[in-house]
Amino acid sequence: MNVLILHDDVPADAAPDALDLLAQVDAVRGALVQCGHVARAFACSLDLASLERHLLRERPDVVFNLVETLGERGRLCPLVPLLLESLSVPFTGNGSAPTFITANKLTAKRLMRGSNLPTADWIELDPSRRHLPTHAVGGGAFPRSATWIVKSVWEHASIGLDEDSVVSVENREALEREIERRLPALGGEGFAEKFIDGREFNLSMLEDPRSPGVPEILPPAEIVFEGYGAEKPRVIGYRAKWDESSEEYKRTVRRFDFPREDAQLIDRLRGVARRAWEVFGLSGYARVDIRVDARNEPWVLEVNTNPCIAPDAGFVAALGCANISYAAAVDRIVRCAVERRSAPSLPYDASEPR
Repeated sequence: MNVLILHDDVPADAAPDALDLLAQVDAVRGALVQCGHVARAFACSLDLASLERHLLRERPDVVFNLVETLGERGRLCPLVPLLLESLSVPFTGNGSAPTFITANKLTAKRLMRGSNLPTADWIELDPSRRHLPTHAVGGGAFPRSATWIVKSVWEHASIGLDEDSVVSVENREALEREIERRLPALGGEGFAEKFIDGREFNLSMLEDPRSPGVPEILPPAEIVFEGYGAEKPRVIGYRAKWDESSEEYKRTVRRFDFPREDAQLIDRLRGVARRAWEVFGLSGYARVDIRVDARNEPWVLEVNTNPCIAPDAGFVAALGCANISYAAAVDRIVRCAVERRSAPSLPYDASEPR
């Protein structure tokens, strides 16, 4: 098949999380060639007309969508699947609707809360009256004993997130001020979520081409916080993800082996991940991040519709534990996309002026 890999337009001086995308592009292209496909790559910018012209010129059998941001803004990533859908071009991964819903963490949390998926209570600034009262989902008086973690609404890859994002405040007004103070580092919009001080798990999922729409849940991984004392919040922040020289990076270790007493918990986590797949209408591949509190109760942190598939990523580590080669997984993702989104040719001829 003729496969076009779409990805962010990454500047040479980009941050480590953005540069990591180029490693994904190289790995996916190599895997596609290994499987006998023809693979080319195209960097997407805010010029969607240029992308449309390129698609009409190349006329790929399928697009491998690795776009995470447009113009370095995470909130714009749904525009690419929207364009592909409008042109009836088959593409990998998730459609525009689940991509948009999960890109906005507050929208995702509302859907989880309405679907009985466990997600921690949160407080958000009123988007239309930014400096006026916030909304506390869950109701009741402000919990003075709660600890909060301040997050970006739109940005992923732990943008603006580190240990100092975990705060304890006496009242709602102080928490509002804390959110507002951090907005520039959070891409302009932020919220506070009750901090679950517990174990963290990643559950990667891969659609089965023999059963379209049904995910195979890969072996769950736990992120172990080695040597973290009571004074250091257990957070997978930006340094832990991207700064290889940092102590946080070195001391957050992934493991796939669990003692027998965790068997029931692992089964429950698989069930939560499967339910998230259904609730969000996921397809292709995805990852669900879950925290487990001291009572062994799971709480969904995030549903990631475009998880990193660089060779050193957690998703690829889970593939290895499932005895699925990288090339086989990439080929499977492509074939699922073609099977799921088989469609007539592009709706207008490439020679037509635009």
